[in-house]
Amino acid sequence: MRLESKGEIRPPPKLRGPAQSVSREIQSWPGIIAATHWFLYDRTQVDGADFYVGEKELGHIHLDGELHLCVTTGLRRRLIEAGLAEALPWAEDCVQAPISNRSEAKNALWLFRLAYDRLKGTPITALRQRICERQLRA
Repeated sequence: MRLESKGEIRPPPKLRGPAQSVSREIQSWPGIIAATHWFLYDRTQVDGADFYVGEKELGHIHLDGELHLCVTTGLRRRLIEAGLAEALPWAEDCVQAPISNRSEAKNALWLFRLAYDRLKGTPITALRQRICERQLRA
């Protein structure tokens, strides 16, 4: 989704535990716009923190600490095969991953950085290589 279609723009809420440190780090990256993520069926209920690069959605973190991240379908497949993220069932170009401890927070930041770099113009071949390298280290 694009920023303009997400409803009222408000600052992101404070998240719990490791998810907040991930949110804070993402917000420090150049060109990031952070906002409240609204509950899908009720745009008056806060459901987490959204992150955008300009008008393009990077992804979001729900209040329960689960991240949803926008990637290409090819990167999605590779991330799932590498065990770095799980499929988001209702979106062919998105993945999900939990953020409930430091290890998961580290993985979440790595995933967000991969998607951020894609939106900033890093070639897909370079991103695929990063996934392969990360899988080998895991």
